[in-house]
Amino acid sequence: MDERALTERLITYDTASLEGMQSAAAFIKGWLEARDVEVKGETYNGRPVLTATVGPQTGPTVVFHGHLDVVPALPEQFTPWVSGDRLFGRGAYDMKGGLAAMMCAVTDLAAQDRVRVHFACVSDEESDEQTERGTDWVVEQGITGHFAITGEPTNLHIGVQAKGVLVVRVHVSGRSAHGSTPWLGDNAVLKAVDVFRGIESLPFTRESSELFDRPSISLGRIVGGDAVNRVPDTCAIDLDVRYLPGQDPDQILAAMSEQGDSQVSKVFHREPIVVSREEPYVQILAEAVCSVTPICESIAVGRDGTSDVISFLNAGTPGVEFGPSGDGHHGPEEWVSIESLAQYRRTLVEFVNLIPQRSSRPALKIA
Repeated sequence: MDERALTERLITYDTASLEGMQSAAAFIKGWLEARDVEVKGETYNGRPVLTATVGPQTGPTVVFHGHLDVVPALPEQFTPWVSGDRLFGRGAYDMKGGLAAMMCAVTDLAAQDRVRVHFACVSDEESDEQTERGTDWVVEQGITGHFAITGEPTNLHIGVQAKGVLVVRVHVSGRSAHGSTPWLGDNAVLKAVDVFRGIESLPFTRESSELFDRPSISLGRIVGGDAVNRVPDTCAIDLDVRYLPGQDPDQILAAMSEQGDSQVSKVFHREPIVVSREEPYVQILAEAVCSVTPICESIAVGRDGTSDVISFLNAGTPGVEFGPSGDGHHGPEEWVSIESLAQYRRTLVEFVNLIPQRSSRPALKIA
């Protein structure tokens, strides 16, 4: 089974559900073990976690890290289909395609004896749970090394930076009244929209950095009103704020809290990801990308989304986001490039094979 067929198989599992996660994890474990890769299957916080290691007991150590969970989708999105080079389906791009290619790369590298390769697969990357995250637990179990790659979609570029995540709930107060006399009330839902527009225009939203044009704010959920004939007196909105490296999340929270008749509380926070282009393993990965793909310019990119690679960074292991090409993740027409899956697999293998040789080579300056 090649990386394309393996991606198609993984897409068929509805891994927005716990049952689908468990079935997919059992398949991944069996697939690797059928190829003589010993896999440890465990459960953390009720969800499956898989780890495996190939290569020598000592020496340079890298981590290939991925997740099998996806955001919810329509039933038909779990039936993969192909148009030209595009393989469609929920998770094709984020990140079952990258996970499938990583699995293939691990089997390709199992016989080499120069670099130790850990494989880790979690099931809660898409969760908004702030504590008890699978990747933090994997790191605590010793699955670390000199460098980590998480297979989030990057179009075969190297994600050396990613925005931080600040999810907040804003409670807005109003005054109730009968639906026939709305002018006697103070509609909390309408006020919440005004609060959101005010937050959108705060000064921090207009800042930029080297790799990012601006932060972003998404209104992901609104809860207000309990009867159609009553003016709502309370409303809650949940905002997904993606802030830039260098910005202070506490200052952002403080600025948001200055909106009238509202209270702001933090739901979830994840720090920005920042790794130097000069980091030796980033340089080796860039060389592997250039040797396998036509991409050699502007390899280093900033990612609007973030990932569990922050868990490795917090543990002292440099890491980047690096995955195949495609588009539409979390959307109705998510797809991954079939050609890029093969390129991604070969790049991971080339990266590992370059590591023992790299100390004698001049540094590659990536843009």
